[in-house]
Amino acid sequence: MEELKRENVYVISISLGLVLVAFVFITLGNMYYKQVEDFSGLIDAVTDPVVLEAIWISISAAVCSTLIAFLFGVPLAYFLARKEFMGKSVIEGIVDIPLMIPHIVAGIALYGVFMRYGLIGAPLRKLGIVITDAYPGIVVAMLFMSFPYLVDTVREGFKEVDPRLENVARSLGASHWRTFREITFPLAFPSILSGAILSWGRAISEFSAVLIIAYHPISAPILIYEKFTSFGLRASRPISVLLISICLVIFIVLRMIGKRSRKK
Repeated sequence: MEELKRENVYVISISLGLVLVAFVFITLGNMYYKQVEDFSGLIDAVTDPVVLEAIWISISAAVCSTLIAFLFGVPLAYFLARKEFMGKSVIEGIVDIPLMIPHIVAGIALYGVFMRYGLIGAPLRKLGIVITDAYPGIVVAMLFMSFPYLVDTVREGFKEVDPRLENVARSLGASHWRTFREITFPLAFPSILSGAILSWGRAISEFSAVLIIAYHPISAPILIYEKFTSFGLRASRPISVLLISICLVIFIVLRMIGKRSRKK
């Protein structure tokens, strides 16, 4: 009887979950199906230097923002996972703010800080570093909108690592840094990789914040927007299909790496 109830739960779970799977599959599948009917448009997109450059800008900027998020986010996530202190909830709330605010608002806020005469933009300008309407601006916008995904995921990963393992290593003479490097980090690596994947995926899809702070150089979402507003669905769909296909391949490869790391 108990086994039957458990099976019923599984049936209900997969039935309800497949609604979301179907929602995504039908939406994207329809776009691919329509593009197959206009295969020449996809060939044109693949061979268009402007399209390839825009996609490369998006991919490379997303990688840069993810690396920055990793460099600063992993230590922050470790600290939040291991320490209790006054004001911790405030810091966690600040980290999660980019998840809550409209992306266009984030873009306006970033522009106000990084523009020529902004709080950060002005001193950077004296050093010859330009953020607005430049490649670094794309990275900044992507970083602001994506780093919470990495920090939150990695923090939960560190929480799952048993502190007793760290204490044993410390009792055997290992330094705090060595314990983190050889015990904590490897055990939390699957979560770290998942957080990096989520952060990268969120970064490459960013549009509104990038639109405000760095319209140029043109990234893939901006180019798709331009094509759609100027020439309609027929002109924008091939680029969309190409971008989704590239991202899908990258996601599959990264997920496979993540599964292998969990098995180890």
